[in-house]
Amino acid sequence: MMKRPLLCALLLAVTALPAGAANLVKTYSYFSIGGSTLDDIEKQLSKHGPQVKSTGSRHPGATQMAFTTRISYAAQRGSCRIADAVVTVKVKVILPEWRRPRKADADVRLFWDTLSADIKRHEERHVEIAKNHARELEDALKASYPQKDCDAAKVKAAEITADILAKHDRAQVQFDRVEGVNFESRILRLLRYRMERIENGQLPPA
Repeated sequence: MMKRPLLCALLLAVTALPAGAANLVKTYSYFSIGGSTLDDIEKQLSKHGPQVKSTGSRHPGATQMAFTTRISYAAQRGSCRIADAVVTVKVKVILPEWRRPRKADADVRLFWDTLSADIKRHEERHVEIAKNHARELEDALKASYPQKDCDAAKVKAAEITADILAKHDRAQVQFDRVEGVNFESRILRLLRYRMERIENGQLPPA
């Protein structure tokens, strides 16, 4: 059974910089942790995990995002419209890498395998949320009505961008909130599932 302090330490967060995305550029970064017990792992994650600006705390994993939007305009007599819009999001997924000591018990190894897989799944879902909103932003910009001139079209583009990115930020926060509430039950369910697969020979022993 996982200790309650570790549950708190494992609430993940996401940082986002304003702008959009439909093209995705994704990179991974890893930080090393040691330890042979759950207490050791908890301390290592708290000490070496990425610091998230939105919370000021260190987390077991994080996804940093930067959105950029390229917009071209087409002016006609008495109007100006968005001719094209390309939204790109660059994400950096930061994940832990456990330097597994030989003396670590099998149950600790099993727990880590389950936990690390869930951390990666969590961060990949943050990326997916960003990608979906980026596509929505790109579509909304392309579908916007012509304005009286290109200055007005640029103002409209900024409004659309701000609205959808605010929606994106709310979706990311809501995802973290739901994940945090369900964390313990989810990990226990995943542990049981992984143990069943090991017992059935579908996975190698931890």
